[in-house]
Amino acid sequence: MKLNFNVKGKTQPDPYVFENDGKFYMYVTCVKGVEAYSADDLFGEWKYEGIVCTIGGRHEYWAPCIIKYENEFYLYFSCEAIERPQTKDCLEFLFVAKSKNPLGPFTDAKQLYDRFTIDAHVVETEAGLFLFYSEDDTDCERIGTRIYVDKLLDPYTPANLKVEVVSPTFDEEIFQKNRFGDGKDWHTIEGPFWFEEKGYQYLMYSGGCYLNDTYHIGYASAKSTERDLTKVEFKKAVRCRKFCPVIIKNEIEEGTGHHSVINYKGEWYAVYHGRDIKAEENAEYHEERTARICRLIVKDGKIKAER
Repeated sequence: MKLNFNVKGKTQPDPYVFENDGKFYMYVTCVKGVEAYSADDLFGEWKYEGIVCTIGGRHEYWAPCIIKYENEFYLYFSCEAIERPQTKDCLEFLFVAKSKNPLGPFTDAKQLYDRFTIDAHVVETEAGLFLFYSEDDTDCERIGTRIYVDKLLDPYTPANLKVEVVSPTFDEEIFQKNRFGDGKDWHTIEGPFWFEEKGYQYLMYSGGCYLNDTYHIGYASAKSTERDLTKVEFKKAVRCRKFCPVIIKNEIEEGTGHHSVINYKGEWYAVYHGRDIKAEENAEYHEERTARICRLIVKDGKIKAER
């Protein structure tokens, strides 16, 4: 089902939902800056709060996430320079900025890595802060974007000891065939979100291309209470060794992907983006991804979506 927004015509790609002091916040992708919404209830009316973070000379703000740490709020996102070299490569880099308020303004921005990095999810355990994110690997059989985890020494400082967590293994995870004209198909695993429930750790993710029918949300899990998340060995969910998505295109919606997870009144929910399926075909694409929500059944290392 769609969430209830009070501003018509707005879209919510890559929605990240966060609860603080009984109030709900959502942060989304936008060209001009990170946009935010707020609500008094997860299923209530969401108010558009505007742009809460920008950096001079940059645009294309992607996939934000937020964490509250030592009474400050840290917003993670990627963006690129408005004026950049002409290259086939996307120059998105992860940044972090902070604020005393979940609606910002977020300032004191710092770039985390000097290479293409996107889709942060920051987690705090008894062992410290951990950053799940996506970056590329071209020195492997299924080249493309995959998920890594790195320890954070503090909210601004990665240890730079990345560990690969989820890798492409299926053709359904192909972003684009022969993407760069070298005969190699480009795969994409992105949008990580970690949570735990009753002795299991889960890492959900998006796979494929948001324009394709195979774009989906999947997950990996581990029966583990390990607090150093760089040491957890996640096993990708499959069915009879085959592709097994949790959320994918159905008769109502398509482009279902990049999401966050929240526990609300004792139940798990995925907040993801999608597009309504329309009758016309071959229409020129324009941004139509809006936030939707569904309940997750989480038990014994497995996840099922109720849509």
